[in-house]
Amino acid sequence: MKSWLSLLVMLLVWPAATAQTNPLLATNAPARRPNILFILADDLGWRDVGYQGADFYETPNLDRLSRQGLVFTQGYANAGNCTPSRACLHAGQYTPRHGVYAVGSTARGPQAQMRLVPEPGKTGLAPATLTLAKALKAAGYATALFGKWDLAGPDGATPEQQGFDTVVDPRAAEPNSLGTDPQDPKSLFALTRAAADWIQDHTQQPFFAFVSHHAIHSPLEARSETLKRFRAKNPGLLHTNALYAACLNDLDHSVGLLLTRLQELGLATNTLVIFTSDNGATPESSQEPLRGNKGCYYEGGLRVPLIIRWPAVVRADSRSGIPVSQVDLFPTMLGAAGAPIPPNHVVDGEDLLPLLRGQRVPQRKALYWHFPGYLDDPVLRGRDPVFRTRPVSVIRKGDWKLHLYHEEWLLQGGRAAAATNNAVELYNLTTDVGERKNLIQHTAKREELLNDLLKWLAETKAPWATNPNAPTQTEPKRKPHEKPASRKQK
Repeated sequence: MKSWLSLLVMLLVWPAATAQTNPLLATNAPARRPNILFILADDLGWRDVGYQGADFYETPNLDRLSRQGLVFTQGYANAGNCTPSRACLHAGQYTPRHGVYAVGSTARGPQAQMRLVPEPGKTGLAPATLTLAKALKAAGYATALFGKWDLAGPDGATPEQQGFDTVVDPRAAEPNSLGTDPQDPKSLFALTRAAADWIQDHTQQPFFAFVSHHAIHSPLEARSETLKRFRAKNPGLLHTNALYAACLNDLDHSVGLLLTRLQELGLATNTLVIFTSDNGATPESSQEPLRGNKGCYYEGGLRVPLIIRWPAVVRADSRSGIPVSQVDLFPTMLGAAGAPIPPNHVVDGEDLLPLLRGQRVPQRKALYWHFPGYLDDPVLRGRDPVFRTRPVSVIRKGDWKLHLYHEEWLLQGGRAAAATNNAVELYNLTTDVGERKNLIQHTAKREELLNDLLKWLAETKAPWATNPNAPTQTEPKRKPHEKPASRKQK
């Protein structure tokens, strides 16, 4: 009798045990929390991917991923360049919460032409900050970072201190560095191999793999055979840069290799895959009809590709035009993992899980941005002939977007002159995604968004660049449609 009971217990227990030990069956465990694979591109523009209309670039793997999951056509980064954007992503907070506003200095450009003294920002996330990796590690996830961190400045902490058990970056001068390869100049494939092998070694528990590429950030680099193919290809109407196309195609190929490994391991069904970029593209790649590029707070600097694939939950080939932000990814990932958010950590994002499940959700109140400094180099179809941006705060609410420029607001009359002194720009993004027509004379909508923005700035204690700093030289003239000189941008 005991032998029959023992056999029955073995038969009942064996499938669950096998699902945990055999990677090919790992996704069959019904109580298994999802794995999370986050792939972050560097400076990849919203218009650069095939599924959003690129006419020269080739991104077959990202296009396939877009058909397998949910595409957010109005996905936003939380800052115009990489360090503050990544700080928002890892902390789930807008810039005034953590104080990271720029890559290094917020006084970038000719200081004689800055009409305000910029507010200094922090160089990285404070060591005590609750990050995605810390929260997921506490919830029992294996955690690993492959590639760029960018948040370990004097005010910040290393990725190991911020919750990552494993850290691999071929471009970092570390003893465990993988080194560089002339046929892998952006370390795309070294990172991909390292991430794929780590995932294969961590199928016994849910994992969080953050693959943070150095591509396609300047300087542009690509494999010689990829570059040769695009140099032989006829240019598109929008894009023509063969080196940019080759670098992007190498990135796309590396994404395909990593997703293939997930499939081979039987992990694809219950792995939450997120693909996005840290900010808009550099001037090498036009984002028309979007205005501007990396470093500005027009759509070309902020709107980015965003795909979420989770076959166990998300319906394939779905699209959402709801504006979402990368701060939303923090509560979404923690919610999917069943990881609690401590009550003392403010999260500015909204949980997207209802959207991923195909449920109707109420319209969110607004999205916000705040940058109290200056970034050098003008942008495509920009407002300024010298800077990518001057101090600015921005709100997106429904179809409407309002820019509040601090110089004019503080020095030329504030609210009393908001409709006449160029301090405020107002656009309807449904009818004017290119932000060409300032609708500032729509008084009711202007005041509604302006009041909401000012209230948010007060609630978050957002610092302003407030001290007058009178310019001493004349700004050079440049027509709005002229393309600025191509330079390495940070």
